[in-house]
Amino acid sequence: MQVLPLNRPAAGLPHYTEVGQEVAVFEMAWHSRLPILLKGPTGCGKTRFVEHMAARLGRPLFTVSCHDDLSAGDLVGRHLIGSEGTYWVDGPLTQAVRRGGICYLDEVVEARKDTTVVLHSLSDDRRILPIDRLGEVLEAPPEFMLVVSYNPGYQQLLKALKPSTRQRFISLAFDFPEADVEQRIVATESGLDPARVRQLVLLARALRQTAEHDLDEAPGTRLIVDAARLMVRGCAPALACRVAMIECLSDDPNIVRALMQVVHAMLGD
Repeated sequence: MQVLPLNRPAAGLPHYTEVGQEVAVFEMAWHSRLPILLKGPTGCGKTRFVEHMAARLGRPLFTVSCHDDLSAGDLVGRHLIGSEGTYWVDGPLTQAVRRGGICYLDEVVEARKDTTVVLHSLSDDRRILPIDRLGEVLEAPPEFMLVVSYNPGYQQLLKALKPSTRQRFISLAFDFPEADVEQRIVATESGLDPARVRQLVLLARALRQTAEHDLDEAPGTRLIVDAARLMVRGCAPALACRVAMIECLSDDPNIVRALMQVVHAMLGD
């Protein structure tokens, strides 16, 4: 779990480039005490957006990376045994409610179905969190917000968000930004010269077209930034793209070889 501090100064806002009206919608949802669902491909900026908004609103952020073994107890809390007996430890969801923070569940459909049910009472008009083991019911303060995300591109084939959960949230759809916007993002994040940044973005867009046929996921903006940062440190462009982008997309040697041909054709050695 990652926790960002309360009242982060405006100058320290995590960089985020707005591409639509997502900032305004998020702020309106927060003021209206409405939860938000972010959906979009891996590496398109969902997590960075939440970090930016939490800092912008001056709220602590509790980030949970969901997985198959994530239980309700992991979110709410549990009793532990210490030298002086048993004691209770709040989970990240409970901490966020108590502190009026933002709880962000990344890739929420990866969690067990019985875990997501815990969210229902917080994502409707009740805005409460029952803690059965303590016999306590927490009322979420106005500052609390629940945010979840998932990638519909591949997860809908394996797992789906239940309609009873989905319809409790305001939904914001994310995608990869337009080429000029993506170039500005990569240049700002990496410091790589504009000409090289343009090549990397064009390469990623070409690979995304290939991904529709041969890959489970397309290369996200995050992978482009990683390759650019390696290049700033003196890494050869082809090698930077291989280790930061291509090898992250597939373990199939034939696919890697084919994708590297695209890299060499567009960037050289």
